[in-house]
Amino acid sequence: MQALAPSPRPRPSHGPVPRLGVRLAGDGVDVAVLASHASAVHLCLLDVSPDGEIHERRVALDGPTHGVWHGHVPGVGEGQRYGFRAEGRWDPAAGFRYNPAKLLLDPYARGIVGELDDDPSTRGHVTERDASGTLVGDVRGPADPRDSAAHVPHSVVVAPRTGHEPVRRPHVPWADTVVYEAHVRGLTMQLDAVPEHLRGTYAGLAHPATIAHLKGLGVTTVELLPIHAFLTEPHLVAEGLTNYWGYSTAGFFAPHAKYATRAAQEAGPGAVVDEVRGMVHLLHEAGLEVLLDVVHNHTCEGGADGPHLSWRGLDNPVYYLHDGASPAELADVTGTGNSLDFRRARVVQLTLDSLRYWAQEIGVDGFRFDLAVTLGRGPAGFDPDHPFLVALQTDPVLNGLKLVAEPWDVGPGGWRTGQFPAPLAEWNDRFRGAVRQFWLADPREASHGRPGQGVRELATRLAGSADLFGHSDPPLMRGPVASVNFVTAHDGFTLADLVAYEHKHNEANGEGNRDGSDDNRSWNHGFEGRLENEEMTIEGFEPGVEIAPLRRRSIRNLMATQVLAAGTPMLTAGDEMGRTQRGNNNAYCQDGPLSWVSWDLSPWRKDLLATTTHLLGLRREHAALRSETFFHGRPRHSAQDAVPDLAWFDAAGDPLDHAAWHDPGFRVLQMLRTGPRAGDRDVLLVLNGALDTVEVTLAGVPGRPAHGAAEVAGSTAWELAWDSDWEHPGEGGRPVGPETHGTEGGLRPLLEPLSLQVHLSPR
Repeated sequence: MQALAPSPRPRPSHGPVPRLGVRLAGDGVDVAVLASHASAVHLCLLDVSPDGEIHERRVALDGPTHGVWHGHVPGVGEGQRYGFRAEGRWDPAAGFRYNPAKLLLDPYARGIVGELDDDPSTRGHVTERDASGTLVGDVRGPADPRDSAAHVPHSVVVAPRTGHEPVRRPHVPWADTVVYEAHVRGLTMQLDAVPEHLRGTYAGLAHPATIAHLKGLGVTTVELLPIHAFLTEPHLVAEGLTNYWGYSTAGFFAPHAKYATRAAQEAGPGAVVDEVRGMVHLLHEAGLEVLLDVVHNHTCEGGADGPHLSWRGLDNPVYYLHDGASPAELADVTGTGNSLDFRRARVVQLTLDSLRYWAQEIGVDGFRFDLAVTLGRGPAGFDPDHPFLVALQTDPVLNGLKLVAEPWDVGPGGWRTGQFPAPLAEWNDRFRGAVRQFWLADPREASHGRPGQGVRELATRLAGSADLFGHSDPPLMRGPVASVNFVTAHDGFTLADLVAYEHKHNEANGEGNRDGSDDNRSWNHGFEGRLENEEMTIEGFEPGVEIAPLRRRSIRNLMATQVLAAGTPMLTAGDEMGRTQRGNNNAYCQDGPLSWVSWDLSPWRKDLLATTTHLLGLRREHAALRSETFFHGRPRHSAQDAVPDLAWFDAAGDPLDHAAWHDPGFRVLQMLRTGPRAGDRDVLLVLNGALDTVEVTLAGVPGRPAHGAAEVAGSTAWELAWDSDWEHPGEGGRPVGPETHGTEGGLRPLLEPLSLQVHLSPR
């Protein structure tokens, strides 16, 4: 290995700023890397012999030009491994952590190979193992002199990809969008219809069998958990676990190689990029959009005691948010040990460059921003006019994509649901809480004789959450589609577990069941955990036999509410088939059957899949269920008759009064949503959140004449399109009217306890 030679004092340049990254150019590569406080930076070209020995050649870079070190290096081609070494101050108390013994990843690397060993050399400061095997040391102590090259991942030169079909985006309108959150590996690992060598890969996700399921279900947009290159934290490796979710980014441009087929991995990072691009293309050909869950709020380097891999060694004061104190401490608003500093123009640039790369070169259709409040933090905290958020609104590459914010982080003032600017949509945690509260937490309390919370919060969420997303200039500009409505996501209980567990069961994570949320608002229906026979019916005689059908009805209530509410529904992969994690509500480190989607469908799971497909079909077929604009409770300007766009009624079919809205014991609600155009059918949702059977007089449509022979008390004849009491949607198709129910004075179906019905006006 060539030794580092003393470097002359850098000579700042004021010419044009080189384009960051390592790119093929002419007979070699152009190199540019940000290290604004460094005294010297070397490009390190790495060659690995068959016995694993690393041979390193170092090239001193010129600069800095506005903080960027750069140069042209001949004789370098695609597939070359490389890294950087940066010289400068080792002064941790002031935030400077330069250590040339540490090989650093290129923040702009298109390919990354290798793993991180939990070796003392991977830390910038001196560490040793304690009696438990944990690396310990003084983070402000001396720099560690041991070379890290053999124990850290390496960057790889990847040529621009050519020969792909042009990007043809499906461009699904927001009003028609149904998001399906999935894990590349977990979705197909147990899908027998996918060839074994493709399961758990990018190619497997785009296999015809996977696409057939997605298209048959009726989703439009696949949102993938992180596929940026990521690393597993050393403490998980020590426990024999892995970072399954991938929220530990090692590179914002390189795809995670382990999700590629073995053939692509062996062919090199360029082939991995090709497989990802091919996946996106095949999903587009099927009419499916692709969103990426991106983690730009922090990196895999963790806190100050974490590994010294890239950003920390190149420009720690610029990349990471610090508290401004002396000695300098990292300001952690993400709960991971570090937070990227979006007050810095170079951090904003890195993020925008990454987004454009994935949109233009890979072809993805949008992004879901993890802990997005961090990305909008300025000197005074979260700022909806932050330069990064302004860039998303104005950048010609990005502003036409689907952009979704997770509108919180763990820092001061971190909950910001509804406060992001258009065109961003947002995960609506208030929707999640309201739906779980109404269908699960309130009935759980009622079963013990305690009061619930009424219908007001749920009704607000069903109507699109204008209280959260209506604040804009001009008002109501964003519409209900800005609310991404979800009941479950990758973190938390699955839909099936919400109705079977009241307490988390995360023992397998090795953290003493301390991890994961305790605010689950779940209900086990009287018995904690899975039943021995989940196919039981009330005619059986086994213990707990009455619980199984009640749980299944609760799942259907939750699914229907998120699919049929105004807004953009998001399903979690496997919920449509009753996937369970056996009560684990934080399966971030479980790469196995516990987290993978199960495709072995028992009869009730087949019924649930058919039900979900039916509900999504109702949403797709009826414009009244796909609201682009907020409701006003009065006729639309374009309406040909004087009918309101939205109306609420009680069980007697009377308009809800003020007292009912504020009565915590009020549990029966009718929501009327009228068709926006001539010929569209009206939809009536009837919810019974009580523990008793309820007779309901179906509401008529104000301002619209009654229809045909079923005229009763001025009401509309309704067709029952679905009832959550049905195990399978094939049980339906019955019209609802006095002639079928034998009632007088109104249309009075009986609603089972805790059930939901969908009624359609006549054709």
